[in-house]
Amino acid sequence: MFILATNVLDADKLSNEDVLPEYKAQQSTERGFRFLKHPLFFTSTVFLNSRKRVGALAMVMGLCFLVYTQGHRALRQSLKRGSQTIQNQLGKPTATPTLGWVFQCFMSIHLLTFAFLKQISNLSEQRCWILQFFGAPCGKYYLLC
Repeated sequence: MFILATNVLDADKLSNEDVLPEYKAQQSTERGFRFLKHPLFFTSTVFLNSRKRVGALAMVMGLCFLVYTQGHRALRQSLKRGSQTIQNQLGKPTATPTLGWVFQCFMSIHLLTFAFLKQISNLSEQRCWILQFFGAPCGKYYLLC
């Protein structure tokens, strides 16, 4: 059992029957922001002492979340369109990977420049497979096009 409470006292604006669906609708938004608790995000180390800076950080984080969500959606749509899968953390095929997992897969890739020649190190077959689902601009970034 649990209790849901609200500060909306007018029954015309929010009836008792509407409270639970409204509460459940918030779950998807809150789930999207769970990355703030991830240790790699370093949110706990940020200390801001002015309201302007807190507002600016919230704006930047909201923009980052928008870009992250669009990348996540584009990857899943591309996989669905091609009826393809990529490996998850356990090595099993999945058509619904998280973008965070994909970012972790690409952490050890480096751009090397030697005598004006650019090369990408640690670009494995699996990583090239994943890159094809992000389109030509992403392939160009990794010097594949």
